[in-house]
Amino acid sequence: SPTKWHLAHTSWFFEAVVLAPMVGGYRPWDARCHYLFNSYYESLGPRQPRPQRGMITRPAAAEILQYRAHVDRAVLELLAGADGQRAATLIELGLQHEQQHQELLLTDIKHALSLNPYDPVYTATIAPTAATAVPFAWCDFPGGEVQIGHAGDGFAYDNEQPRHAALLRPYQLANRLTTCGEYLAFIADGGYRRPELWLSDGWAAVNAAGWQAPLYWREEDRGAWSLYTLHGRHPLDPAQPVCHLSFYEAAAYAAWAGARLPTEFEWEAAVADQPPAGRFLDPRWLQPRAATPGPGLLQAFGDAWEWTRSSYDPYPGFRPLPGAVGEYNGKFMVGQLVLRGGSCVSPPGHLRASYRNFFPPAARWQFSGLRLARDL
Repeated sequence: SPTKWHLAHTSWFFEAVVLAPMVGGYRPWDARCHYLFNSYYESLGPRQPRPQRGMITRPAAAEILQYRAHVDRAVLELLAGADGQRAATLIELGLQHEQQHQELLLTDIKHALSLNPYDPVYTATIAPTAATAVPFAWCDFPGGEVQIGHAGDGFAYDNEQPRHAALLRPYQLANRLTTCGEYLAFIADGGYRRPELWLSDGWAAVNAAGWQAPLYWREEDRGAWSLYTLHGRHPLDPAQPVCHLSFYEAAAYAAWAGARLPTEFEWEAAVADQPPAGRFLDPRWLQPRAATPGPGLLQAFGDAWEWTRSSYDPYPGFRPLPGAVGEYNGKFMVGQLVLRGGSCVSPPGHLRASYRNFFPPAARWQFSGLRLARDL
């Protein structure tokens, strides 16, 4: 989606979900915004078709900033009034929703700029000092009965609840994310030409789209690859985590490596005692970085989203929230796969161990990578 659509949509969310139902006589900035900037809320009326968002030329960006200022003033007045406490939960949801769009905005900008043969630079920067990949190792986990889902402290989305028990067999996770250098070996070994490594739908996607490498990779000379980033095109760094993979590519690589992808429950149990700290959004370098040497599980949060082998399903006892916000997560619980851990463009402070991201298995424009797993 275009950049100004993200700004307008997050403003619309506060207007449609918070202000309109809670402020008597609320007057919208422009009623036409309700059609243009509704994303997928069927209960809130018709909307601009998603494939046509790029055709929106009006309102102009300056007018959208005025729209946002109008919404901000109204939200602050609501918070200061008698209904402020009652509105706080929905306002917090709106703020968390906006953080998600801060990440989506950058991934959409990257995709749009990548289509230009001039390889535009979104922001100039000095790349981190080249690093050597941390040696690959397996980390053991005992399995058993574990508790999954949000524990009840602080904000969480409805799809992280209810907290429930899951039974895990003993398993191992790779100590770090899979690197570009390791994925290059998969390519060199004919990974994109070997149907035995791919799920059926994945093999169909490879052939239909002509995939030969992750999104934004380009072979300049035989064996010499470059990568398009928000800082322009750079030579591929073999120590950096591979990203912009579909689930199909992640699963094929895992099969080639003699391993598998972790389930979301294995991932959450492994990181449950870790603080959600990692390399999140930093405008100076909007790319995953090589792991920093250390013991145990590295890069659990940040750098690149980790595809899991888990379908995006409701937890036992899940109930959508009442009203329009019930459409936020529950309606997408079919045909999608769960990703965990966040990325280098996730806002700091937004993630937690129970956080569930989800995308269709063929999606590649997100900063999505992988961590290997296997049975112990």
